Amino acid sequence: MVKEIERSGIPVVHLCTVVPISLTVGANRIVPAIAIPHPFGDPALCAEDQLKLRKDIVKTALEALTTEVTDQTVFDVK
Repeated sequence: MVKEIERSGIPVVHLCTVVPISLTVGANRIVPAIAIPHPFGDPALCAEDQLKLRKDIVKTALEALTTEVTDQTVFDVK
């Protein structure tokens, strides 16, 4: 699905918990998530750290959307 949307000219970020699967399906912009049951957070963190982590993931995904890529690229969450 990701590749088809990109072919129509719309950039897509594939947020995933298992990066090798995203690479296998051919996603161009990949942002690693945290874990399968909690892709956007870590329940072991306090609420303040959870919020920061979630913001960092979204900021990375937005950065990936605005980055021109020619090959598959994995963007590290900062």
